[in-house]
Parts: sequence; C-alpha cells; structure tokens
Amino acid sequence: MRKEVVVATAVATVAVAGVVLVRWRKRDERRWRQTQRILRKFAKDCATPVPKLWHVAFDLVSDMQTSLSDQSQTDFVMHPCYTSSLPHGNEEGLYYGVNLREDNFLMLRARLSGKSEPITDMEREEVLIPPEVISGSTKDVFDFIALKLAIFITTNAKENPIAPKGKLGFTVSFPLLEGPASPTKGNVIRWKSFAVNDAAGKELANEVNAALEKHGIDLQVSALVDATIGDLAGGRYFNKACVAAVTLGLATNAVYVESAHVIPNGNEFKLSEMVIDMQWGNFNTPHLPITEFDMALDSESTNPGSRMFEKLIGGMYLGEVVRRVLLKMAKETAIFGETVPSKLKTPYTLRSPDMAAMHQDTTENRDTVQEKLLEVFGIASSTPSVREIVAEICDIVAERGARLAGACIVGIMKKRGRINEKKSVVKVEGGLYEHYRVFRNYLHSSVWEMLGNSLADNVMIENSHGGSGAGAIFVAAAHSHVHESITPPFSQRNSTVDQLEMRDDHQMASKVGTGQNETAEDDSIFWNDQMESTAETSDQSGSGSSEE
Repeated sequence: MRKEVVVATAVATVAVAGVVLVRWRKRDERRWRQTQRILRKFAKDCATPVPKLWHVAFDLVSDMQTSLSDQSQTDFVMHPCYTSSLPHGNEEGLYYGVNLREDNFLMLRARLSGKSEPITDMEREEVLIPPEVISGSTKDVFDFIALKLAIFITTNAKENPIAPKGKLGFTVSFPLLEGPASPTKGNVIRWKSFAVNDAAGKELANEVNAALEKHGIDLQVSALVDATIGDLAGGRYFNKACVAAVTLGLATNAVYVESAHVIPNGNEFKLSEMVIDMQWGNFNTPHLPITEFDMALDSESTNPGSRMFEKLIGGMYLGEVVRRVLLKMAKETAIFGETVPSKLKTPYTLRSPDMAAMHQDTTENRDTVQEKLLEVFGIASSTPSVREIVAEICDIVAERGARLAGACIVGIMKKRGRINEKKSVVKVEGGLYEHYRVFRNYLHSSVWEMLGNSLADNVMIENSHGGSGAGAIFVAAAHSHVHESITPPFSQRNSTVDQLEMRDDHQMASKVGTGQNETAEDDSIFWNDQMESTAETSDQSGSGSSEE
C-alpha cells in the first residue's frame, strides 16, 4: 500500500512538473512573439523608403526657401554668414587655429602649401577647461584659452615661427549667430554646457583679441564661426566644387554656399555667394519617421519640441533610442530575465560608440554584443537570439538616421540646382561618419537610391580634410594674407611667455589637459567634434535617476 502511495505521489509530481514546464514554455513563446511584435512595429515606424526620403528632401527645400525669404514664417531659421570665411586655394604658410567645444578646446598648427599639396606639419593639442573657468565669464574662458595658446605657440614657434599680426582661425562647436552687420562679431545664441553668465550679446571676437593681446600673442581673430563652416572652408580650399559641409557626430549641423541674390540684402555686401549656416538640427516635418520612443525622448528632454531632426540623427541620441526600445522589451517580455536590469533604466547610458560596436559585431555568437551588454547595462548573460535582437535594433536606428541625413544632403543640392548638371562635393566631419562604417554606408546608399545611377555621381560625399577641428586652420588662411616669417609671434612688451617659462607653467598645463595621449584624442575626435555642440547634453543631467 505504501509503495503504491509513493508511486502515485511520484506520478503526480511528474505530472505537475510537466504542466508547469509546458506553461513556462508557452509563456516564453508568448513573450518571444511579443518581442518580435515590438521589433516589427519599431522597424515599420522607422522605415525610410525612397518616396518618404523625397518628401523629407522637398520639405527641407521648402523650409530653406521660406527661411531665406521671410524667417517670421518658419521655425526653421538659417543664418547667412560670410564667404570671407572661405579660402581660395592659393593661401600658403603656417597657420594656427582654435576649435572651442563645450568643455574643452583644440589648438592646431599646420602648414598649407596650396590646393595641390596636402596639409603638413600638423600639430594639435586638446585642453580641458576647468569647471571654475566654465562657470565664470566669457572673459575667463578666453583668457584661459589665450594662456594655453601662448604655451602651444611658444613650443611650436621655436622651429616654425610665424608672422606677427597674423590671423587666428577660431571655430566654435555650438550654435553661433553671425549676422551680416559685422564679420568681426560672433554673437552667441546659446552656450551649451557653459554656465557663462554674460555670454548673450557679447562681441566675442573682441574679447578673444583682448585676451590674445594680454598674453602677448600677435595673432588676431577676424570672426568666430561655426565649426561646420570650418569644414566647408577646408573643402573649398582644395576644391571649388565643394558647396556644402555637414557635421555628423554627437550633434549635427550643415552649411552650404548660396547665391547672394536670393538672400535679403545679400547684394549690398557685393558678394556673389554667401555661406548659410542651416542649423538643420532644428528641421522638422510631418514626414519624419518618429516613433513612440522618439516622442518619449523628446518630451523628457530639456528642449521638448525642438531640434527633432537632430534627435533622429545625432549621435547623442541614437544609443538612447536603442536603450528605450530594449527597456520596453525588458519590461514587457523579460528578454533579460524576470528582473529589469537597473542600469537599463538610466537614460543616456548607451553611448553611440558602444551602439556602433554592437551593431558592427560580426562574430558568430555576437560576442561583442554580450560584452557591451555587460559593460554598459550589467547584463551578465543573454541568449544568442536576444543578442541578435539587440543588433537588429541598432541597425534600425542607425539606418533611419543615416538615410535621413542623406535625404537632406540631397535636399540641399536640390535647392542649389546642382543635381542634374553640376558635380558637387559635400564634406562630412564627425564620428558617426568617420568611424561608424555601417552608418556611413547607409548614408551613401540613400543618396544613390534617391538619385539613381545617372545622377548619383553628381553628389560626391567625402570626409573632411585634416580631422576634427582642422577647419580652424582653413578659416585662418581665408582671413589672412600674411605668409610665414622668421619674426617671432610675440610682442616683447609684457610678454606672458617669459613669465610662463619662469614658472615652468608648461608642465602645469600638461596636468590641466594638454597631455592628452593619442588614444584619448582619438576618442575625443570620435564623439566630441562639433557634435558636442548643439546636442542637449543637459538631457543627461537626469542620468543619475532611473525610469520607473
């Protein structure tokens, strides 16, 4: 009797276990189907077929025309600049430049030998700006830059002195309003992370020049220009067919050369062409493929309703969209286990370089995907199927962003009437284009699909010359006709350099940030560029909080 009871109990236990196992299997299958539904819907909402791309391109052309004729009729406001920022290709000599970012700046020196010769003697040094300087005034910021520039020039001028009263190219990796009133004034629209209290309305070029004079540097800034204009200057130096430049990094911008006669009051400057700073991150149209995840990202940002185009293509936001999709799946389908990983709830945890690494993982089992899931989100294990899902989400987000960027490049060429008969060069700078191979390929393929074999060759998209920040060198060349000289670049009166050498300040500067190694500089070039400019990095201010 007892044996029969034991057997019956065992049978019942096995039966119960079998039922539970079946239920678990059905639950897992149900969850996986839901995961697939979320993925399919997301892919559908992000789709960018060629007809949609043309809608986007034509909407951009319409907004460009409206902005040039009557800015009061559109939220998309473009800013005319000066073709004096563009060189002719015959400038020669040794030039210095500064590229100011949001919490650091890049100092450059290079030799130009004409458009048929490459850049030589390139030296670059990145310097972090201390928080106490950033929190001060514009005068404090420019004084710090001049101090470090004095050291940089002294070090390099021992072998390659430059002419006195030359021009210093100064590019800024965040929005500038350079109105037509005076090409020597750079009026700030906003400082990204700078808490500079008196920035608005300052004549920044004059402040820079005052700082340079204070530290005995016989260089002058003619104008502060957007870093993307510097990239256009570099392209124009080597090829007059270069009519536009685009930055694709943490943030994004585009500039192009426009006929002066279509710009109100443009002819009064006696120029046939003017440079237009598009600030195309502000572009918006109902034809943009915006998903529920993009809407949530926008509503929780510090600038809801603004810079929608940038939030779709900027490297600042690509990884964040991927994270939000993964979070929805983790909550609704438990793809990472019954407990949602805490780090997955933290906004802006996934950077675009990590997204690119997962996306471009070609190993059989997506080993890099697993490494990044552990490194970024603390997810210790995942199935190969889940890792494929992660890679596919990255692909959807990157493809959408790249194809939209390509469509708007086509839109610029369409506006200028340069698709059917003229060959045009568009220079592109930024980590997304330079280092994210799949993103770059998607961008090129979108242009080819839109224009077809017969016309695609008329729009040549190329990487910018000299790397990140190098546009400042070409701006200096455009603003200066002074060739190199053996005369030292410092006035002997009130020379700061002597004081610096006495205090051995060069070593101190290395500690502050001039001692960046090549690896650190490459990482900065990958994602800082102009990219750090217009992206709302303050969106990350809440990164310490978690989404519920």
